[in-house]
Amino acid sequence: MTKKFDYTTVAQHYTARFPVLTYVGIQANFWIIANLLLVVVLALHARIISEVFNLPIDEEFGLSLLAAVGFGVLWGVSLGLSGYYLDRRFFTKSSLGKIILFKALLSLALISLFLGFFRLALERSFISPPLFKTDAPTNKIIRGYAFDLLVVYYAFMTLAISFINQINKKYGPGVLLPLLLGKYRTPKEEERIFMFMDLQSSTTIAEKLGHSRYSSFIRDCFADINQVLFPFSAQVYQYVGDEIVVMWLESEGLENHLCIQFYFACKKQFQDRAEYYLANYGLLPHFKAGVHTGQVTAVEIGEIKRDIAYHGDTLNTAARIQSVCNQYNKEFLVSEHLLKKVGINQHMKTEPLGMILLRGKSEEVGIVSVDWIGTEVE
Repeated sequence: MTKKFDYTTVAQHYTARFPVLTYVGIQANFWIIANLLLVVVLALHARIISEVFNLPIDEEFGLSLLAAVGFGVLWGVSLGLSGYYLDRRFFTKSSLGKIILFKALLSLALISLFLGFFRLALERSFISPPLFKTDAPTNKIIRGYAFDLLVVYYAFMTLAISFINQINKKYGPGVLLPLLLGKYRTPKEEERIFMFMDLQSSTTIAEKLGHSRYSSFIRDCFADINQVLFPFSAQVYQYVGDEIVVMWLESEGLENHLCIQFYFACKKQFQDRAEYYLANYGLLPHFKAGVHTGQVTAVEIGEIKRDIAYHGDTLNTAARIQSVCNQYNKEFLVSEHLLKKVGINQHMKTEPLGMILLRGKSEEVGIVSVDWIGTEVE
């Protein structure tokens, strides 16, 4: 099957392979743009003042741009590395406001330190080009104001970039840019695979744990599933109560049986974290899942809250397949249509359940139970 270029898929592949490099690279790019904008604004402002008051200015714009890029890389790498490890170790359960405020304060402290340390070097290459050639006392005062200006500017840009990072994290890698460019403002037809995963015995678990602990349990389950997403090229479509809907571009999900392996990788993730779940909740999570593939329509919806929605019979069929897992006492069911496309390898054990008339469907659908045996998921 010929693969079509998809920016979101490429971004997620790169993020999966190089998570730290991706995060740091994004921060460096943001700060390079922020620095270049600052240099251009200062240079234009200096030229305006020069024309009004007939004052000379330093003609070192090219050197200023070079310094802006270099400082952007340095600053982006520093903030990127610290932000990445803070997110993973300390901010996993913090509110969005606290994360943004803490990072802003940390960045303000670091920028003050950096600017103070590199002040002499920056005077010629970054700060002074927009400043005027005046006497020494005046220059000292101007440099002081310029230093204060940079601190305020970087504090504001840190807040803005931190906010963009959190929005990007909400949508996932590679989704924000297509939204900004309006890719889905008009409906787009795509071939996608959808998997509906639902927590087994959710009512019983909720009664046992209580509402608060049950919510924490669901949060931890979804967090573990999220750890498996990138290696298997999966994207989260939505969370609905104790259910998570995962999707792939068909060409991506069929490759190397990723859409099949993903479910069993999630099971392994839960097993690897068994000690944690048993210690905190006294039980292990078990999810049932149904998978189907077909054509869907993607479109951007909403005015108060924007999102990308997928419509089509493919989603309804996948959800209905998952709903009959309990009826047949199976954990993982796929449609025959998908199984024919993905193929069967030596690690897959299949059991055809026949043609089944799913609720809300007018035609029967072939359903197969699938298990992964003989080796761990790849």
